[in-house]
Amino acid sequence: MSAVSGLVYDIKRFAIHDGPGIRTTVFFKGCPLKCWWCQNPESQSAQPEPRGSLRAAYAGDLLYREDGLIGKRVTVEQLLAVVEKDVLFFDESGGGVTVSGGEPLLQIDFLEQLLRALKSRSVHTVVDTTGYAAFDRLKRILPFVDLWLYDLKIMNDALHRKYTGVSNRTIIKNLLQLYEEQAPLLIRVPLIPHLTDGDDNLQAIARFIASVDRTIPVELLQYNHFAESKYERLGQPLPGGSKQPQSAETMEQKRDIFRQYQLNVR
Repeated sequence: MSAVSGLVYDIKRFAIHDGPGIRTTVFFKGCPLKCWWCQNPESQSAQPEPRGSLRAAYAGDLLYREDGLIGKRVTVEQLLAVVEKDVLFFDESGGGVTVSGGEPLLQIDFLEQLLRALKSRSVHTVVDTTGYAAFDRLKRILPFVDLWLYDLKIMNDALHRKYTGVSNRTIIKNLLQLYEEQAPLLIRVPLIPHLTDGDDNLQAIARFIASVDRTIPVELLQYNHFAESKYERLGQPLPGGSKQPQSAETMEQKRDIFRQYQLNVR
């Protein structure tokens, strides 16, 4: 196996919200988006950076750094050593490994090698992505991905640029190309108060998905305000200010928007 390494900032074992079954989620460092609501601000820089008082649930000492920086270069073999501890749980629960970030597509060589190694061991693989990359990067790993967790945030391109720093045109185009390639998809919509959870935006997202294929599953992600404390511990300002999660009643109302289009939404 090649000696190529990847920059990883966290590993979460026994994850249950990052795909089917019990999973090990590997968080790649670096992201081309700068979302106002980013839940993992420590993921944005593609370089190691000061940790401040932030702590994370690393897998043992694999990512421990004596210099107090976030992000460590690791090999595929090192990650596999962590993953292999949980294979029994994968087999019993229908789980596997999820690669998240940041944006894992930024480290395509390392990502491809990791996914290839996992599939050679019959481990179920999920890639959690913004979709913001040249499509040839997505196509390189298509044979090794069992499920794509694909974010749709804002349909209005001008607002998408304002709140994420990039256009959504590449994201939408790549989603359509993945669909044409018959890639297994789960579209996830982060509900950010006053930014992405407006009815007009959700109507636009629902109409778009319905125009592609009503059988594509959709997951609405309730806002998680606990991540806001990360900014303080990292010594960073909180973009957009503090927000509160949607109530159960509000979540059901947002779900009804997608049900109007006969979509499979949870």
